[in-house]
Amino acid sequence: MKVRTQYLVAALLVAVAFGVSVFFYPQMPDRMATHWTTSGDADGTMGKLWGAFLLPTVTAVLLALFAVIPRIDPLDENISVFRKQYALFVVLFVAFMLYVHSFVILWNLGYRFDFTTVLAPAIGALFYFIGVLMNRVERNWFVGVRTPWTLSNDEVWKNTHSRAGPLFKLAGLVAIVGVFVPTYAIYLMVVPAVGIAIYLTVYSYVEYRRVTV
Repeated sequence: MKVRTQYLVAALLVAVAFGVSVFFYPQMPDRMATHWTTSGDADGTMGKLWGAFLLPTVTAVLLALFAVIPRIDPLDENISVFRKQYALFVVLFVAFMLYVHSFVILWNLGYRFDFTTVLAPAIGALFYFIGVLMNRVERNWFVGVRTPWTLSNDEVWKNTHSRAGPLFKLAGLVAIVGVFVPTYAIYLMVVPAVGIAIYLTVYSYVEYRRVTV
């Protein structure tokens, strides 16, 4: 699939999100549930207009930002190397936002479920593809593990992302396990991601010291 086609698919998904909001808007309560606790229970509301259209609007803005990034990055020639994988990530991210938005609408239509648990497979899939992307990404200012040390040295960038790829794939698989153990779903999604972020930051520093000193 060509990059332009991938962005058109992402734009179509955004249009679907707006369409869902428009179609179900008359059935939405005056105060819509828009925030859930870690146990999956609603604990925050928002006015009907913003509740129905906030996520599609945020997604549209992010899609525009994702489209601009390859054009404004000082290392845009490096992004061109993994442009197809980057565009596929954009499609998957927009699909993820549509997935979340759909469950927000369903909840406000009266359906009940553990919100954290239904997010687990989608977050797991997103993490897994981030792992795939990490194995292809070249040094740039917007995508990947961007620490002062990875951005300063190509070898440190490459070595850090070689570590990041398998770790994010593993985090994706762990997050999916949350579907089967709802009590721990939030921890299976958050703890590995935080741990990986800390580890990669420290690793990039240590690797930079090894390569340059």
